[in-house]
Amino acid sequence: MMKFNYQAVNNEGKRLTGDITAGSPSLALRQLEQKGLTPLRLTEEQSKKRRSRRRLKAEELNVALYELATMLTAGVALSEAVAAQLKSAQHPVIEKAMEIMSNGLRQGQSFSDVLEASGLSLPVYVYQLVRAGEMTGALASSLKDAVDQMEYDRRTRDEMRSALIYPSILVGSGFSAVAIMFAFVVPKFTNLLEHADQLPLLAWFVLAAGQWTNNNATLLLAGVTLVATLLGLALSEKRIREQMINQCLHLPVLGTWLIQSQIAQWSKVLGTLLSNRVPLIEALVLSQDSTRLLRQRDLLERVTQDVRGGASLSDALEQYQAITPTGINLVRVGEKSGKLPQMLESLATLYDESSQSRMRRFLALIEPIAILIIGVMFGLIIAGIVLAITSANDLAI
Repeated sequence: MMKFNYQAVNNEGKRLTGDITAGSPSLALRQLEQKGLTPLRLTEEQSKKRRSRRRLKAEELNVALYELATMLTAGVALSEAVAAQLKSAQHPVIEKAMEIMSNGLRQGQSFSDVLEASGLSLPVYVYQLVRAGEMTGALASSLKDAVDQMEYDRRTRDEMRSALIYPSILVGSGFSAVAIMFAFVVPKFTNLLEHADQLPLLAWFVLAAGQWTNNNATLLLAGVTLVATLLGLALSEKRIREQMINQCLHLPVLGTWLIQSQIAQWSKVLGTLLSNRVPLIEALVLSQDSTRLLRQRDLLERVTQDVRGGASLSDALEQYQAITPTGINLVRVGEKSGKLPQMLESLATLYDESSQSRMRRFLALIEPIAILIIGVMFGLIIAGIVLAITSANDLAI
Protein backbone atom coordinates (compact mmCIF):
# COMPACT_ATOMS: atom_id res chain seq x y z
CA MET A 1 0.00 0.00 0.00
CA MET A 2 1.11 3.53 -0.78
CA LYS A 3 0.35 6.81 0.95
CA PHE A 4 -0.70 9.83 -1.11
CA ASN A 5 -1.11 13.51 -0.31
CA TYR A 6 -4.01 15.18 -2.08
CA GLN A 7 -5.65 18.52 -2.70
CA ALA A 8 -9.31 18.42 -3.70
CA VAL A 9 -12.51 20.46 -3.84
CA ASN A 10 -15.78 19.25 -2.31
CA ASN A 11 -19.31 19.79 -3.64
CA GLU A 12 -19.49 23.17 -1.90
CA GLY A 13 -16.33 24.39 -3.66
CA LYS A 14 -14.20 24.30 -0.53
CA ARG A 15 -10.56 23.35 -0.96
CA LEU A 16 -9.44 20.37 1.16
CA THR A 17 -6.06 18.77 1.76
CA GLY A 18 -5.11 15.49 3.39
CA ASP A 19 -3.64 12.06 2.83
CA ILE A 20 -5.05 8.75 1.68
CA THR A 21 -3.75 5.19 1.49
CA ALA A 22 -4.29 3.09 -1.63
CA GLY A 23 -2.63 0.45 -3.75
CA SER A 24 -2.07 2.75 -6.73
CA PRO A 25 -2.69 6.36 -7.86
CA SER A 26 -5.79 5.32 -9.84
CA LEU A 27 -7.29 3.63 -6.76
CA ALA A 28 -6.54 6.72 -4.68
CA LEU A 29 -8.35 8.93 -7.22
CA ARG A 30 -11.31 6.52 -7.19
CA GLN A 31 -11.51 6.72 -3.39
CA LEU A 32 -11.55 10.52 -3.53
CA GLU A 33 -14.32 10.52 -6.14
CA GLN A 34 -16.34 8.13 -3.99
CA LYS A 35 -16.09 10.63 -1.16
CA GLY A 36 -17.54 13.32 -3.42
CA LEU A 37 -14.23 15.14 -3.87
CA THR A 38 -12.77 16.52 -7.10
CA PRO A 39 -8.99 15.88 -7.05
CA LEU A 40 -6.73 18.82 -7.88
CA ARG A 41 -3.40 17.30 -6.97
CA LEU A 42 -2.22 13.83 -5.94
CA THR A 43 1.38 13.06 -4.98
CA GLU A 44 2.95 9.99 -3.46
CA GLU A 45 4.40 10.56 0.00
CA GLN A 46 7.96 9.36 0.31
CA SER A 47 9.45 8.27 3.57
CA LYS A 48 11.48 10.94 5.34
CA LYS A 49 14.42 8.58 5.55
CA ARG A 50 14.46 8.21 1.79
CA ARG A 51 13.87 11.89 1.09
CA SER A 52 16.53 13.06 3.52
CA ARG A 53 19.25 11.53 1.35
CA ARG A 54 18.30 13.74 -1.57
CA ARG A 55 19.66 17.23 -1.93
CA LEU A 56 17.06 19.93 -2.40
CA LYS A 57 17.11 21.05 -6.03
CA ALA A 58 16.57 24.65 -7.04
CA GLU A 59 13.75 23.54 -9.31
CA GLU A 60 11.92 21.87 -6.39
CA LEU A 61 12.19 25.02 -4.30
CA ASN A 62 10.93 27.16 -7.16
CA VAL A 63 7.96 24.84 -7.71
CA ALA A 64 7.00 24.95 -4.03
CA LEU A 65 7.05 28.75 -3.95
CA TYR A 66 5.25 28.95 -7.30
CA GLU A 67 2.44 26.75 -5.98
CA LEU A 68 2.23 28.98 -2.91
CA ALA A 69 2.00 32.10 -5.11
CA THR A 70 -0.65 30.42 -7.29
CA MET A 71 -2.82 29.63 -4.28
CA LEU A 72 -2.51 33.22 -3.02
CA THR A 73 -3.49 34.51 -6.46
CA ALA A 74 -6.56 32.25 -6.39
CA GLY A 75 -7.68 33.87 -3.14
CA VAL A 76 -6.58 31.18 -0.67
CA ALA A 77 -5.66 32.63 2.73
CA LEU A 78 -1.93 32.80 3.41
CA SER A 79 -2.08 30.51 6.46
CA GLU A 80 -4.13 27.93 4.55
CA ALA A 81 -1.79 28.04 1.57
CA VAL A 82 1.26 27.47 3.77
CA ALA A 83 -0.52 24.64 5.60
CA ALA A 84 -1.37 23.00 2.28
CA GLN A 85 2.25 23.21 1.17
CA LEU A 86 3.33 21.70 4.48
CA LYS A 87 1.16 18.63 3.90
CA SER A 88 2.22 18.18 0.27
CA ALA A 89 5.95 18.92 0.73
CA GLN A 90 8.10 16.41 -1.15
CA HIS A 91 11.38 17.26 0.57
CA PRO A 92 12.24 17.50 4.29
CA VAL A 93 13.89 20.91 3.86
CA ILE A 94 10.71 22.38 2.36
CA GLU A 95 8.59 20.53 4.92
CA LYS A 96 10.58 22.00 7.81
CA ALA A 97 10.52 25.48 6.27
CA MET A 98 6.75 25.38 5.78
CA GLU A 99 6.30 24.18 9.35
CA ILE A 100 8.33 27.12 10.67
CA MET A 101 6.36 29.51 8.46
CA SER A 102 3.03 28.05 9.54
CA ASN A 103 3.90 28.36 13.22
CA GLY A 104 5.11 31.92 12.75
CA LEU A 105 1.97 32.98 10.89
CA ARG A 106 -0.18 31.55 13.70
CA GLN A 107 1.77 33.73 16.13
CA GLY A 108 0.94 36.84 14.09
CA GLN A 109 4.28 37.34 12.34
CA SER A 110 4.46 38.78 8.85
CA PHE A 111 5.13 36.54 5.86
CA SER A 112 8.45 38.26 5.12
CA ASP A 113 9.65 37.59 8.68
CA VAL A 114 8.67 33.91 8.68
CA LEU A 115 10.16 33.48 5.23
CA GLU A 116 13.51 34.77 6.47
CA ALA A 117 13.29 32.51 9.53
CA SER A 118 12.40 29.43 7.46
CA GLY A 119 16.01 28.54 6.66
CA LEU A 120 15.41 28.35 2.90
CA SER A 121 18.37 29.35 0.74
CA LEU A 122 16.83 32.25 -1.17
CA PRO A 123 18.34 35.25 -2.96
CA VAL A 124 18.22 38.51 -1.00
CA TYR A 125 15.90 40.14 -3.51
CA VAL A 126 13.15 37.60 -2.71
CA TYR A 127 12.74 38.98 0.81
CA GLN A 128 12.68 42.55 -0.50
CA LEU A 129 10.03 41.69 -3.10
CA VAL A 130 7.88 39.93 -0.48
CA ARG A 131 8.21 42.87 1.89
CA ALA A 132 7.25 45.27 -0.91
CA GLY A 133 4.25 43.08 -1.74
CA GLU A 134 3.06 43.19 1.86
CA MET A 135 3.32 46.98 1.92
CA THR A 136 1.42 47.42 -1.35
CA GLY A 137 -1.14 44.65 -0.76
CA ALA A 138 0.11 42.69 -3.78
CA LEU A 139 1.86 39.81 -2.01
CA ALA A 140 0.74 37.18 -4.52
CA SER A 141 2.09 39.03 -7.57
CA SER A 142 5.31 40.00 -5.76
CA LEU A 143 5.94 36.40 -4.73
CA LYS A 144 5.23 35.22 -8.27
CA ASP A 145 7.69 37.80 -9.66
CA ALA A 146 10.29 36.58 -7.18
CA VAL A 147 9.74 32.97 -8.26
CA ASP A 148 9.92 33.95 -11.94
CA GLN A 149 13.25 35.67 -11.28
CA MET A 150 14.56 32.65 -9.36
CA GLU A 151 13.51 30.40 -12.23
CA TYR A 152 15.24 32.73 -14.71
CA ASP A 153 18.44 32.53 -12.62
CA ARG A 154 18.22 28.74 -12.43
CA ARG A 155 17.59 28.40 -16.15
CA THR A 156 20.56 30.66 -16.93
CA ARG A 157 22.87 28.59 -14.72
CA ASP A 158 21.60 25.32 -16.21
CA GLU A 159 22.08 26.61 -19.76
CA MET A 160 25.68 27.56 -19.03
CA ARG A 161 26.39 24.18 -17.42
CA SER A 162 24.71 22.28 -20.24
CA ALA A 163 26.62 24.27 -22.81
CA LEU A 164 29.93 23.21 -21.27
CA ILE A 165 29.12 19.50 -20.98
CA TYR A 166 29.98 18.51 -24.55
CA PRO A 167 33.27 20.47 -24.74
CA SER A 168 34.28 19.04 -21.35
CA ILE A 169 33.58 15.49 -22.52
CA LEU A 170 35.45 16.10 -25.77
CA VAL A 171 38.54 17.51 -24.06
CA GLY A 172 38.47 14.89 -21.31
CA SER A 173 38.14 12.03 -23.78
CA GLY A 174 40.99 13.37 -25.89
CA PHE A 175 43.41 13.74 -23.02
CA SER A 176 42.38 10.32 -21.68
CA ALA A 177 43.19 8.78 -25.05
CA VAL A 178 46.59 10.51 -25.08
CA ALA A 179 47.26 9.25 -21.54
CA ILE A 180 46.38 5.70 -22.61
CA MET A 181 48.78 6.00 -25.54
CA PHE A 182 51.60 7.06 -23.22
CA ALA A 183 50.74 4.40 -20.63
CA PHE A 184 50.18 1.33 -22.82
CA VAL A 185 51.33 1.90 -26.41
CA VAL A 186 54.50 3.97 -26.25
CA PRO A 187 56.16 1.76 -23.55
CA LYS A 188 56.11 -1.14 -26.04
CA PHE A 189 58.86 0.65 -28.01
CA THR A 190 61.00 1.94 -25.12
CA ASN A 191 63.61 -0.73 -25.82
CA LEU A 192 64.65 1.50 -28.71
CA LEU A 193 66.02 3.95 -26.14
CA GLU A 194 69.11 1.75 -26.00
CA HIS A 195 70.20 3.76 -29.05
CA ALA A 196 69.05 7.08 -27.64
CA ASP A 197 72.06 8.95 -28.97
CA GLN A 198 71.09 8.03 -32.51
CA LEU A 199 67.34 8.68 -32.24
CA PRO A 200 65.69 11.85 -33.55
CA LEU A 201 64.80 14.33 -30.80
CA LEU A 202 61.04 13.84 -31.23
CA ALA A 203 61.35 10.05 -31.08
CA TRP A 204 63.53 10.22 -27.97
CA PHE A 205 61.11 12.61 -26.23
CA VAL A 206 58.03 10.47 -26.95
CA LEU A 207 59.70 7.22 -25.87
CA ALA A 208 61.24 8.77 -22.76
CA ALA A 209 57.87 10.26 -21.76
CA GLY A 210 56.21 6.88 -22.24
CA GLN A 211 58.89 5.12 -20.16
CA TRP A 212 58.59 7.67 -17.35
CA THR A 213 54.79 7.36 -17.38
CA ASN A 214 55.03 3.58 -17.17
CA ASN A 215 57.59 3.64 -14.34
CA ASN A 216 55.79 6.33 -12.31
CA ALA A 217 52.17 5.41 -12.94
CA THR A 218 51.27 5.35 -9.24
CA LEU A 219 52.93 8.70 -8.57
CA LEU A 220 51.30 10.23 -11.64
CA LEU A 221 47.85 8.94 -10.65
CA ALA A 222 48.29 10.29 -7.13
CA GLY A 223 49.33 13.67 -8.53
CA VAL A 224 46.32 13.85 -10.85
CA THR A 225 44.00 12.86 -8.00
CA LEU A 226 45.54 15.50 -5.73
CA VAL A 227 45.21 18.22 -8.37
CA ALA A 228 41.58 17.25 -9.06
CA THR A 229 40.80 17.28 -5.33
CA LEU A 230 42.42 20.68 -4.79
CA LEU A 231 40.63 22.06 -7.83
CA GLY A 232 37.29 20.76 -6.54
CA LEU A 233 37.90 22.32 -3.12
CA ALA A 234 38.90 25.60 -4.74
CA LEU A 235 35.78 25.69 -6.90
CA SER A 236 33.62 25.06 -3.84
CA GLU A 237 34.82 28.38 -2.40
CA LYS A 238 32.72 31.23 -3.73
CA ARG A 239 35.54 33.78 -3.61
CA ILE A 240 38.01 31.57 -5.51
CA ARG A 241 35.32 30.59 -8.03
CA GLU A 242 34.50 34.24 -8.69
CA GLN A 243 38.19 35.08 -9.16
CA MET A 244 38.58 32.25 -11.68
CA ILE A 245 35.50 33.45 -13.56
CA ASN A 246 36.88 36.98 -13.61
CA GLN A 247 40.14 35.75 -15.12
CA CYS A 248 38.09 34.39 -18.03
CA LEU A 249 36.94 37.94 -18.87
CA HIS A 250 40.21 38.53 -20.72
CA LEU A 251 39.55 35.68 -23.14
CA PRO A 252 38.05 36.53 -26.56
CA VAL A 253 34.37 35.65 -27.10
CA LEU A 254 34.11 33.97 -23.67
CA GLY A 255 34.70 37.23 -21.80
CA THR A 256 32.01 39.08 -23.75
CA TRP A 257 29.60 36.18 -23.25
CA LEU A 258 30.09 36.22 -19.48
CA ILE A 259 29.67 39.99 -19.23
CA GLN A 260 26.50 40.04 -21.32
CA SER A 261 24.91 37.14 -19.44
CA GLN A 262 25.60 38.79 -16.08
CA ILE A 263 24.27 42.18 -17.20
CA ALA A 264 21.14 40.46 -18.48
CA GLN A 265 20.64 38.93 -15.05
CA TRP A 266 21.27 42.28 -13.33
CA SER A 267 18.78 44.06 -15.59
CA LYS A 268 16.14 41.40 -14.98
CA VAL A 269 16.51 41.60 -11.19
CA LEU A 270 16.50 45.41 -11.19
CA GLY A 271 13.44 45.59 -13.44
CA THR A 272 11.56 43.08 -11.30
CA LEU A 273 12.35 44.99 -8.10
CA LEU A 274 11.31 48.34 -9.58
CA SER A 275 8.07 46.94 -11.00
CA ASN A 276 7.17 45.89 -7.45
CA ARG A 277 7.74 49.44 -6.18
CA VAL A 278 11.05 48.83 -4.46
CA PRO A 279 12.92 52.18 -4.18
CA LEU A 280 15.62 52.68 -6.81
CA ILE A 281 18.57 52.82 -4.41
CA GLU A 282 17.53 49.66 -2.59
CA ALA A 283 16.85 47.95 -5.91
CA LEU A 284 20.32 48.87 -7.18
CA VAL A 285 21.98 47.54 -4.01
CA LEU A 286 20.08 44.26 -4.22
CA SER A 287 20.49 43.78 -7.96
CA GLN A 288 24.25 44.30 -7.97
CA ASP A 289 24.60 41.24 -5.74
CA SER A 290 23.11 39.12 -8.54
CA THR A 291 26.28 39.36 -10.65
CA ARG A 292 29.26 37.09 -9.96
CA LEU A 293 31.76 39.23 -11.86
CA LEU A 294 33.88 41.24 -9.42
CA ARG A 295 34.71 43.92 -11.98
CA GLN A 296 31.09 44.34 -13.00
CA ARG A 297 29.96 44.42 -9.37
CA ASP A 298 32.51 47.15 -8.64
CA LEU A 299 31.19 49.24 -11.54
CA LEU A 300 27.60 48.79 -10.36
CA GLU A 301 28.58 49.83 -6.83
CA ARG A 302 30.00 53.06 -8.25
CA VAL A 303 26.82 53.55 -10.25
CA THR A 304 24.76 53.12 -7.07
CA GLN A 305 26.89 55.67 -5.23
CA ASP A 306 26.43 58.24 -8.01
CA VAL A 307 22.67 57.66 -8.13
CA ARG A 308 22.54 58.06 -4.35
CA GLY A 309 24.37 61.37 -4.84
CA GLY A 310 21.69 62.65 -7.22
CA ALA A 311 22.81 61.47 -10.66
CA SER A 312 20.42 59.73 -13.01
CA LEU A 313 20.84 56.01 -13.58
CA SER A 314 21.56 56.44 -17.29
CA ASP A 315 24.25 59.10 -16.65
CA ALA A 316 25.93 56.94 -14.00
CA LEU A 317 25.90 53.88 -16.24
CA GLU A 318 27.32 55.94 -19.11
CA GLN A 319 30.08 57.44 -16.97
CA TYR A 320 31.43 54.06 -15.88
CA GLN A 321 30.54 52.31 -19.16
CA ALA A 322 28.81 49.59 -17.17
CA ILE A 323 26.65 48.59 -20.14
CA THR A 324 26.64 49.19 -23.89
CA PRO A 325 25.45 52.48 -25.46
CA THR A 326 22.30 50.70 -26.67
CA GLY A 327 21.50 49.67 -23.12
CA ILE A 328 22.14 53.18 -21.82
CA ASN A 329 19.72 54.59 -24.39
CA LEU A 330 17.03 52.14 -23.27
CA VAL A 331 17.55 53.16 -19.64
CA ARG A 332 17.42 56.85 -20.56
CA VAL A 333 14.18 56.34 -22.52
CA GLY A 334 12.73 54.47 -19.56
CA GLU A 335 13.61 57.28 -17.17
CA LYS A 336 12.06 59.94 -19.40
CA SER A 337 8.90 57.95 -20.13
CA GLY A 338 8.42 56.64 -16.59
CA LYS A 339 8.70 53.06 -17.84
CA LEU A 340 12.11 52.15 -16.50
CA PRO A 341 11.10 48.63 -15.35
CA GLN A 342 9.79 47.77 -18.83
CA MET A 343 12.94 49.14 -20.48
CA LEU A 344 15.11 47.11 -18.12
CA GLU A 345 13.12 44.01 -19.06
CA SER A 346 13.79 44.80 -22.73
CA LEU A 347 17.47 45.33 -21.93
CA ALA A 348 17.61 41.95 -20.17
CA THR A 349 16.02 40.28 -23.20
CA LEU A 350 18.47 42.02 -25.54
CA TYR A 351 21.51 40.97 -23.54
CA ASP A 352 20.16 37.48 -23.02
CA GLU A 353 19.73 36.90 -26.75
CA SER A 354 23.16 38.39 -27.44
CA SER A 355 24.82 36.22 -24.76
CA GLN A 356 23.14 33.12 -26.20
CA SER A 357 24.60 34.01 -29.60
CA ARG A 358 28.03 34.49 -28.03
CA MET A 359 27.70 31.18 -26.22
CA ARG A 360 26.97 29.34 -29.47
CA ARG A 361 29.94 31.07 -31.10
CA PHE A 362 32.18 30.13 -28.19
CA LEU A 363 31.10 26.49 -28.35
CA ALA A 364 31.59 26.50 -32.11
CA LEU A 365 35.22 27.54 -31.52
CA ILE A 366 35.92 25.07 -28.71
CA GLU A 367 35.18 21.96 -30.77
CA PRO A 368 37.63 22.53 -33.67
CA ILE A 369 40.31 23.90 -31.31
CA ALA A 370 40.03 20.86 -29.04
CA ILE A 371 40.09 18.48 -32.01
CA LEU A 372 43.11 20.31 -33.43
CA ILE A 373 45.06 20.15 -30.16
CA ILE A 374 44.26 16.49 -29.57
CA GLY A 375 45.03 15.66 -33.20
CA VAL A 376 48.42 17.39 -32.96
CA MET A 377 49.24 15.47 -29.78
CA PHE A 378 48.29 12.16 -31.40
CA GLY A 379 50.25 13.09 -34.50
CA LEU A 380 53.39 13.87 -32.48
CA ILE A 381 53.12 10.58 -30.60
CA ILE A 382 52.64 8.54 -33.77
CA ALA A 383 55.37 10.48 -35.57
CA GLY A 384 57.76 9.87 -32.65
CA ILE A 385 57.05 6.14 -32.68
CA VAL A 386 57.45 5.91 -36.48
CA LEU A 387 60.74 7.85 -36.36
CA ALA A 388 62.03 5.55 -33.63
CA ILE A 389 61.11 2.43 -35.64
CA THR A 390 62.65 3.71 -38.87
CA SER A 391 65.80 4.73 -36.98
CA ALA A 392 66.01 1.26 -35.48
CA ASN A 393 65.70 -0.26 -38.96
CA ASP A 394 68.48 1.99 -40.23
CA LEU A 395 70.69 0.87 -37.35
CA ALA A 396 69.92 -2.78 -38.11
CA ILE A 397 70.94 -2.31 -41.74
